[in-house]
Amino acid sequence: MKKLALLGAVAGLGVGALAMTHTSHAADHLDAPTISMAANRMADLNDVYAWMTSDGMKVNLAMTVSPAEDGTHHFGPSVQYVFHVSSHPGATNMAAFAAPGSETKVICTFASDTSAQCWVAAAATKDYVTGNPSSTAGLTSASGKLKVFAGKRSDPFFFNFVGLKNTIAGVEALGAPTLNAAGCPLGIPATGGTSAATLRAVLSQEQPNAVGPCAANHIDCFDGFNVMAIVVQVDASLLLGTGDHLLSVWGSTHATP
Repeated sequence: MKKLALLGAVAGLGVGALAMTHTSHAADHLDAPTISMAANRMADLNDVYAWMTSDGMKVNLAMTVSPAEDGTHHFGPSVQYVFHVSSHPGATNMAAFAAPGSETKVICTFASDTSAQCWVAAAATKDYVTGNPSSTAGLTSASGKLKVFAGKRSDPFFFNFVGLKNTIAGVEALGAPTLNAAGCPLGIPATGGTSAATLRAVLSQEQPNAVGPCAANHIDCFDGFNVMAIVVQVDASLLLGTGDHLLSVWGSTHATP
């Protein structure tokens, strides 16, 4: 399929004795109209999440698309969804981060909200499942090593957008800070009752003003937002190479024009 979008987020899983030691997330929300994918909302990628189960035997992967989903968009054949999972060798996180990885892809395609196919594949297919992914239980492959759910869910991303805007305004009102030799601020002076502690509090509190599309008195701007989500659970044995220590994950959408 022709690649229309390659929007992604990256997460690193330090598995060691198959126990997660590190994750990181990146987000893409509330795009400006000139760069949003209004023509195909189902290809507009919000977030990619990755984490291990508590026993370290399975990897959970989640991808959310269609920001501020209003219930009118659906999975269909025009978009392919891919989790790119690389396994890195090395006895420690430090060694594994420096080592090139070997990629396995988790690929999902849809005929509709209730008809999906997902593969775990590298040079060859490692596992496969097909059917209706929309129930809470989702789909489970014949081997039991691959599970998939897809459907509308509350946006799990947390962002105090109004608090951030008010904090930025508070910092700008103080004027230019004193910088060190490296050009980094030495601190925020207490001026006019505004201090670093005051500004930090703004980030952690509900704000009375609304900044569209975020409502007033909501600490989480995305509290009332929905997304379309694909959630996959894969046995770590399908993703980790022998003796490998680290998994890195990113996601992409690929759409027909």
